[in-house]
Amino acid sequence: MNRELKAKKIGDILNDLYPKTPVPLNHSSAYTLLVAVMLSAQTTDKKVNEVTPGLFKKANTPEKMRKLSVISIEQEIKQVGLAPTKAKNLKKMAQQIIDAGGLKSDWDFLESLAGVGHKTASVVMSQWYGFPAFPVDTHIHRLAARWGLSKAKNVEMTERDLKKIWPESEWNRRHLQIIFFGREFCPARNHNLSDCIICGWAATKKRIMHESLSR
Repeated sequence: MNRELKAKKIGDILNDLYPKTPVPLNHSSAYTLLVAVMLSAQTTDKKVNEVTPGLFKKANTPEKMRKLSVISIEQEIKQVGLAPTKAKNLKKMAQQIIDAGGLKSDWDFLESLAGVGHKTASVVMSQWYGFPAFPVDTHIHRLAARWGLSKAKNVEMTERDLKKIWPESEWNRRHLQIIFFGREFCPARNHNLSDCIICGWAATKKRIMHESLSR
């Protein structure tokens, strides 16, 4: 089965499983979504959702965040990975946004902010502003390889591969569907690919054998 047909079949399965694709990070504005996504690096969404209520009670705008000390920010987010660095970036990012006159739906601007990379910018652009984007995290990178949709060695190349095989109109929901599927059905470890409703037919025999030997 070629990649296009495989992608179509995978898309149909994901659409049936996840007809609705809410953003798993709690937020109420473009800014709070940006902060939540930035905090989610090397941390689970569940943990981020546990710490952001306290943080956003104190600072749900760049103006309020700027007034907090780095130590105060770090205390609110200390349960997430890389908290000291993220606290410094949140403080700096708030000032950058204020200096620019507010948050902008612009790729270059978002990616210029402290602690914001391409993936974080892609989530905000797609899920808040509605621009077509395909943010690739470790779940998506892993599953794209398992399903034979990409042989890329990094997330940037995986993103390019996936954009080629799914229509632009599907990107914003498809990336969330793959994340949901990875969490619910397709874990990174101790996963029997042969029994998976997608891996069972999409994964190559070589991939199934490789992951079986590595378990």
